[in-house]
Amino acid sequence: MANQTSSGSTETKQENFERVLAREPFRGLKAILESLSADRDALFEGVNGAKSYEELLAKLGYRITLTRQIHVQDSYTRVGPAGGIKAVLPFHDIPTQSSLPTLVHFDSSVTTTPKSAGFFNEMLAALKEQLRG
Repeated sequence: MANQTSSGSTETKQENFERVLAREPFRGLKAILESLSADRDALFEGVNGAKSYEELLAKLGYRITLTRQIHVQDSYTRVGPAGGIKAVLPFHDIPTQSSLPTLVHFDSSVTTTPKSAGFFNEMLAALKEQLRG
């Protein structure tokens, strides 16, 4: 289904999703999503169908593990099949001066802090709001 843009051209819902997700406020969420799946349709459907960040991860086949603290530098030493870490995503939110790291594991799990999970839950809600508007 196509939407009319302000320039008069039409874009599909998938194209709108890609355009909105590429905006600066969502770069951390985009990095996480791209680490979880290369299937853009699955990401689009997951975002549209999820009510929370945890539910989005589950729709993409991942379970979330919360931990009090993540030592990012130590995590880099464990990247690879032997260490079990597929990706280290050390997102830093400048407005709040918050470090919000996420680890993606080979066993289809994501490790993050409660603060990071809350932040990305808010980002997902903001993304969904912009997709509707």
